[in-house]
Amino acid sequence: MNRITRFNIAVVKGDGIGPEVIDSAILVLDRLGFRAKYHVAEAGYACYQNHGTPLPDETIEIIKNCDASLFGAVTTPAHIAEYPSAIVQLRQRLNLYANLRPFKTYPGIGRYGDESVHILLFRENTEDLYIGLGWRHEDQAYNLRRISEAASRRILRMAFEHGVENKLSVTVVHKANVIKPSDVLFLETAHKVAVEYPEVKWQAEIVDSLCMKLVLYPDRYQVIVAPNFHGDILSDLLAGVVGSLGLCPSANIGEECSLFEPVHGSAPDIAGQKKANPIGAILSAKLMLEHLGDSELAKRLDQAVSRVIQSAVLTPDLGGTATTQEVTNAVISRLED
Repeated sequence: MNRITRFNIAVVKGDGIGPEVIDSAILVLDRLGFRAKYHVAEAGYACYQNHGTPLPDETIEIIKNCDASLFGAVTTPAHIAEYPSAIVQLRQRLNLYANLRPFKTYPGIGRYGDESVHILLFRENTEDLYIGLGWRHEDQAYNLRRISEAASRRILRMAFEHGVENKLSVTVVHKANVIKPSDVLFLETAHKVAVEYPEVKWQAEIVDSLCMKLVLYPDRYQVIVAPNFHGDILSDLLAGVVGSLGLCPSANIGEECSLFEPVHGSAPDIAGQKKANPIGAILSAKLMLEHLGDSELAKRLDQAVSRVIQSAVLTPDLGGTATTQEVTNAVISRLED
């Protein structure tokens, strides 16, 4: 089908394997029939080395002026104390307050492949320890954590509304037994929000206990909502549940902007080796299609990815030998199946 250009999409490829997987996602979108004008912008460690900043103001403006953004991955060097994370800055400066991460098992992949696991994690995206307030004094270091009722309420409401719309249970994550008063505030806000959604079955879980339970029986959970730091850790645990970080997409949603990225990092150790799994980036593009209202294309893309995984065309992170391009080509070939 011929489609006219309908959207302007910002593209931030970033570092390491970021350019490889984003190129794959754009190629799949083009072959799918999604017509858009792509606006390339810079961010990340290479950008810092070239321009002295990991996130130029120009990049912020490009994203603000587009309908959505695709983001690869960026390197955040630990050895540079004053280096700010480009993706954390993006989330905060664009008020991308909701990080949505769906985790789904596929037959034959990972130790839970034969179980039906489909979990949607709602992670608050602008607060917590990621506000970047801290200091070091001789042999001691300190970080400040901020949890506000306003930010907690809006991510909790988004999770509960999803629970209502899809008739799913909600699990609220906290560590209020130890981290006081910040996690107490998050939990108290959850109780207030839950009153607004009496039809939703919900429970509160202490984060470390939840980690154990997700390993033992992940199929018992449907919607999880967490503060930023807890949500970050749970994301990698859930990636292990479904088989690989390379399979996992995410959406960063704000009131005015949206940004879609694979959950994995820049993986500089395999950059340029054609080993990167493009599925996370491709499924992030699928989330973008849903956000832009093209559910038909999103469904076709999701089905194509499922067929590729079932046919065992897999990159090394999933135990296969296929290259990034071979997996990308396989997805394209199955778009019309």
